[in-house]
Amino acid sequence: MKVEFVVARDYAALIEAQASGRVQYAVYSALAYATASERCGCVEPLVAPVDTDGAVGIRSVLVTRDGRLSDLAAMASHRIAIAPAENVGGALLPLAALSAEGVKIARDSPFLERAASAAAAETMLAGGEADALFGWEPAAADGQPGHSDGTVARLEAAGIPAASLRVLWTSGLLRYGPHAVRSDLDPEAKRRLTVFLTNLKSQTPDVYDLLERAHSGGFGPAAQKDYAMAVAIVRQETAGQE
Repeated sequence: MKVEFVVARDYAALIEAQASGRVQYAVYSALAYATASERCGCVEPLVAPVDTDGAVGIRSVLVTRDGRLSDLAAMASHRIAIAPAENVGGALLPLAALSAEGVKIARDSPFLERAASAAAAETMLAGGEADALFGWEPAAADGQPGHSDGTVARLEAAGIPAASLRVLWTSGLLRYGPHAVRSDLDPEAKRRLTVFLTNLKSQTPDVYDLLERAHSGGFGPAAQKDYAMAVAIVRQETAGQE
């Protein structure tokens, strides 16, 4: 099969190229893939990267300290720190996931205290300026949290005792962005690409490192359902712009 490599100027251009059929294979972020899926319904994920500790994506978490917040229902009467509007794990994901669960929450909810950064939101909880915060944690395919990073780990590293922290809510999984193809690509080409990519880390690690620099655990098979949370975010953001 003759192959041509194309460097798109941004995700919008890449999405348009794949939706129009000019590009058959693309490497996306989770939200860019969801946007492409919503744009044409003509794409499907083949594989997505995995971290060395087994994490395949992230979940949003609502974290409180010293029992300042009892549960989700009590948010309206407390101060909840939230990351900047464009932050995926600390803002976009929790708003979309909670809205899908029927919780009344929006960007401008009066109980949300918008922080200048994710780190600033953590400082607000640590300093008593907020009763809870929306953060994130890495998550494995089996739903278990990752072991090495995330908001709770950062708070503990900042000196907050682990026993004083409590996760009150956890969102669905937002999987790392996939390598995706057009659905009308020949099935044998899809199969061969999947086999090649899932074996790439073990067989040709230097090539893997060129393709994927953020997640060093290799590629694993991906499916459309893995991006349900990403689609929810895109739909909510699209609705907010109308």
